[in-house]
Amino acid sequence: MPRSPLASLPSRCWGLGPSQALRRSHPLSTQSEPCRSSLSRRNHEAKQKRQREKQMALEAGITPKGKAPAGSSKAWTPKEVVLYEVPTEPGEKKDVYRLLPPAYSPRYVEAAWYSWWVREGFFKPEYQTRLPQATGETFSMCIPPPNVTGSLHIGHALTVAIQDALVRWHRMRGDQVLWIPGSDHAGIATQAVVEKQLWKERGMRRHELSREKFLREVWKWKDEKGGEISEQLQALGASLDWDRECFTMDAGFSVAVTEAFVRLYEAGLLYRSQQLVNWSCTLRSAISDIEVESRPLPGHTELQLPGCPTPVSFGLLVSVAFPVDGEPDAEVVVGTTRPETLPGDVAVAVHPDDSRYTHLHGRQLRHPLTGQLLPLITDSTVQPHVGTGAVKVTPAHSPADAELGARHGLSPLSVIAEDGTMTSLCGDWLQGLHRFVAREKIISALRERGLFRGLQNHPMVLPICSRSGDVIEYLLKSQWFVRCREMGDRAAQMQVRCRKGSSNGLSVQAVESGALELSPSFHQKNWQHWFSHIGDWCVSRQLWWGHRIPAYLVVEEHMKGDGEDCWVVGRTETEARKIAAELTGRSEAELTLQRDPDVLDTWFSSALFPFAALGWPQETPDLARFYPLSLLETGSDLLLFWVGRMVMLGTQLTGQLPFTKVLLHSMVRDGQGRKMSKSLGNVLDPRDIISGVELQVLQEKLKDGNLDSTELAIAAAAQRKDFPHGIPECGTDALRFALCSHRALGGDVHLSVSEVLSSRHFCNKIWNALRFILNALGEGFVPQPAEELSPSSPTDAWILSRLAHTAQECERAFLARELPLITHALHHFWLHSLCDVYLEAVKPVLSHSPHPQGPPQVLFSCADVGLRLLAPLMPFLAEELWQRLPPRPGSNSAPSISVAPYPTTHSLEHWRQPALEQHFSQVQEAVQVLRALRATYQLTKARPRVLLQSSEPGELSLFKPFLEPLATLGHCGAVGLLPPGVAAPSGWAQAPLSDTIQVYMELQGLVDPQAHLALLAARRRKLQKQLDGLMAWTPSGGEEETKRQQRLSSLQLELSKLDKAASHLRQLTDACPSPKEL
Repeated sequence: MPRSPLASLPSRCWGLGPSQALRRSHPLSTQSEPCRSSLSRRNHEAKQKRQREKQMALEAGITPKGKAPAGSSKAWTPKEVVLYEVPTEPGEKKDVYRLLPPAYSPRYVEAAWYSWWVREGFFKPEYQTRLPQATGETFSMCIPPPNVTGSLHIGHALTVAIQDALVRWHRMRGDQVLWIPGSDHAGIATQAVVEKQLWKERGMRRHELSREKFLREVWKWKDEKGGEISEQLQALGASLDWDRECFTMDAGFSVAVTEAFVRLYEAGLLYRSQQLVNWSCTLRSAISDIEVESRPLPGHTELQLPGCPTPVSFGLLVSVAFPVDGEPDAEVVVGTTRPETLPGDVAVAVHPDDSRYTHLHGRQLRHPLTGQLLPLITDSTVQPHVGTGAVKVTPAHSPADAELGARHGLSPLSVIAEDGTMTSLCGDWLQGLHRFVAREKIISALRERGLFRGLQNHPMVLPICSRSGDVIEYLLKSQWFVRCREMGDRAAQMQVRCRKGSSNGLSVQAVESGALELSPSFHQKNWQHWFSHIGDWCVSRQLWWGHRIPAYLVVEEHMKGDGEDCWVVGRTETEARKIAAELTGRSEAELTLQRDPDVLDTWFSSALFPFAALGWPQETPDLARFYPLSLLETGSDLLLFWVGRMVMLGTQLTGQLPFTKVLLHSMVRDGQGRKMSKSLGNVLDPRDIISGVELQVLQEKLKDGNLDSTELAIAAAAQRKDFPHGIPECGTDALRFALCSHRALGGDVHLSVSEVLSSRHFCNKIWNALRFILNALGEGFVPQPAEELSPSSPTDAWILSRLAHTAQECERAFLARELPLITHALHHFWLHSLCDVYLEAVKPVLSHSPHPQGPPQVLFSCADVGLRLLAPLMPFLAEELWQRLPPRPGSNSAPSISVAPYPTTHSLEHWRQPALEQHFSQVQEAVQVLRALRATYQLTKARPRVLLQSSEPGELSLFKPFLEPLATLGHCGAVGLLPPGVAAPSGWAQAPLSDTIQVYMELQGLVDPQAHLALLAARRRKLQKQLDGLMAWTPSGGEEETKRQQRLSSLQLELSKLDKAASHLRQLTDACPSPKEL
């Protein structure tokens, strides 16, 4: 039989490690040693120790792992914080001529860049028109204006991360980009904060000040505290055009709000009417639907409410008897969870087909408290199978009852006042009592009169004011309302002129016609349902802080014929006075006007943001150039209350949709899937993740909040459990990358600090890669133009092809706005293609003398293109490292990576070699097989020789160009090709690479067979025990059974490998050949 062609193996330094710049070489003797007896005791003990350590690591890797608790991660070792201490004025460019620190430090990387970007005007659309890659297209977007009262939380950080990635990509692409910053005046929240501060510092209520003095206090607070959000946005790297920053109470914005109100009124889309509104008795104001929290109660629940010294019971159904007039023993029993509204009952309703009450149709009932006669009415909306099938009708305090009462011509009785006390209509015995105190008194009165019929647990949904924590009261108030349905119809007709379709309403029509694109598309169902059932919108708020309603009451004047108050609307009082004079026929001088003291709902001004921020109603250059916006990106929870209203008002007031594309991301939850809540202690300031924070500081922040003592204790305990050592410093880039890695357009985002920490490790990997590349380039390196770069080896060609493929994936994903695909592509390229493969493969090549020219040019291109691909997601790290690269000669180099051209598929297509990538994937599979063999035989330092053999002629030719990198990456000695039919050397380990290719690895003289057989036997017993346990276990569900089968296959494969390894070792024990036999 032919002998093995070992002599033909290429000669190389067999002991060269994979990281020659960091490790010493460990030469491996080619002389065979006697089987164990000749090993020195010291070497033997050292080898045994290494084998035990390797064995423990391997077993740890194959032991079944239980599901780790959310947020768990490796123990965090505090890293050395490196600071950038070069004196640099704000706006000056950072010094990039000093050596990079040895390890990635976020504080060093993120220092100084942002103020330089802003001063140079990189974020302004005017700058972008001068870029060589300018496309002439525009891309405009506004930030969802956060409330000026608060600070950004991690949900806001997700919005910023997504928006800034898209904005930076468009800017680098060459589009003229405008991203508008702004904040919302947050009427209720801001007024509450300032009122609390006034009481705390001066012991004063706002009514003790004049309106003007109180507003001066609010503006003072805003000037002092309102800058925190801007600081957070800058810390997150948001590339906003700060010269165009907009606040919804600015003078220009106020003009837009007044103009919008007047135009809507003149178009008949605004009216004043007495209707039921959501009323907060604590705030003494109407509030919007989005500020009402629907809290489900399973049954009897006690709640501590503002203004109530003792807890109040809810989730109880009180049964009350209404006697039938004229029949002493007949009664109708109704159930209610709100007995305090009994004085406001004006009827009892039953279903017309309910046979239990057919004989009572048209009869009168006696009110259980007043004895007044109430009609028993029939209505098909009553549910006969719920409770007794009879319901009390209280039109003044229930939206459903108001509709029912209107159908039957019932007059409402308002029995609860604005402050939550009972009105005079209730009688002296209840007037002035708090509604929940009156509740208990009413129940006692029912018991005394013998009309109380029971009390039982009753699941219910309680409306809670999210601002005050009080229970919402439904009150009849004279307010201003927007006709939403009419506005939708008008906009739909305009939409028909633009696109063919029906005219069922603006919002539904816009989506159905395709003029407005919602992404993800599953939101269309909610959108259509909401607008199909939309009611009129109450925009009055009983506050001082906000846009005061431009409506005036004409004193002592009533509308002709109906006695209603006479109201006029005008941009100014002068304009309103002129309108009032024309309306009443009186002279302007003799008229007395009183302006409506109320302000507009904050959502009204927010709905104008896309065009008011651009200067509307004036025809500004910005409005002409950037409106409609190219894209609106926001949280899906704002789809209806904000996005929908922007579409309605934008189309009505400007004649076109405010944007044509809407991108909606999901809610951010913590690593355990819980909603972010201050009471849970899991609401995180992005800066705490960026800079790191001690547990003590987190606990102090809780104390500064508005939690009561019980909530504070729960939140503090949760923080101690989730962050026992505080939060490690992760950096802005890591936070942004982690947020963008989630499929935020689908299910909720479950973010844990450990994920962000993992992204920081990725940053460190990139950092080390660039340090290696810069060292490899050396002094005086001159980059070649990308179009002239020609790879000098198949490995160089492979990494350039992978780079071009990554650019293609990023371009496609940006166009589709699928950021997780981008993070995956970049992570795979930097970590698995560049760092794990190419850098390791090229290290021995760079050690050659003279220094080869090809690999440094390839390394430069990988760094340059790779960092530009990364820049929209990791702007600080990309800028810091890209600035260190030498510029290409003769090129008009961009001053910043933020305005450098983004790599395109077209510009790099000459590097693409898909067939080569496919071939190299087989090389990578061979590397994995070699590493698995080394691990099985615990060859920790030895570099064994390797042979590849195929049964298919010509198949091994694919490996010939990659033999050297295969040896380097597989941590092996020389790699050779064994012709078909030639026997492999005796005692070499064997493993299949495919059905036709076998891998052989040298073991002679490198393994102590008997010692290793004992280790393999112990390991086999352990695996067999696991296998037996899995075989005996019967899982409860299909998912568990799938996991069990996967684990069984894995264990069986591992046992097969161990048996094969043991067989080889026994051959070595029997043969123990000498080197001459080879």
